Amino acid sequence: MSNLSIGKNGEEIAKNYLIKNGYKIIDTNVRFSRFCEIDIIALDKKTLVFVEVKTRKTDVCGHPFEAITKSKYQHIKQGLFMYLQEHKEYKSYRIDAISILLKPEVKIEHLKNI
Repeated sequence: MSNLSIGKNGEEIAKNYLIKNGYKIIDTNVRFSRFCEIDIIALDKKTLVFVEVKTRKTDVCGHPFEAITKSKYQHIKQGLFMYLQEHKEYKSYRIDAISILLKPEVKIEHLKNI
């Protein structure tokens, strides 16, 4: 399984997880620049949520959350503000991160308002 297919699989798992937890998916894989792509944009009641999904087969090389660096976070924020400029109807927003480990069994962790 390639890294790209692992990532897409993880995003699908995260999307289903969010739907099961009452979120409404607005958009996925929204690209703002070469450096900024928001994996999932969802609505949690009246709060717009920008979700970064990190997926790994195992945690042998580190936890998926460790891949969200300071520069990655800054790029997410840039995309968030660009999105909000086009969608002024949203007054409340936050950034969440979802970690997915695929083996030995699927494990999902959700950090809100990172």
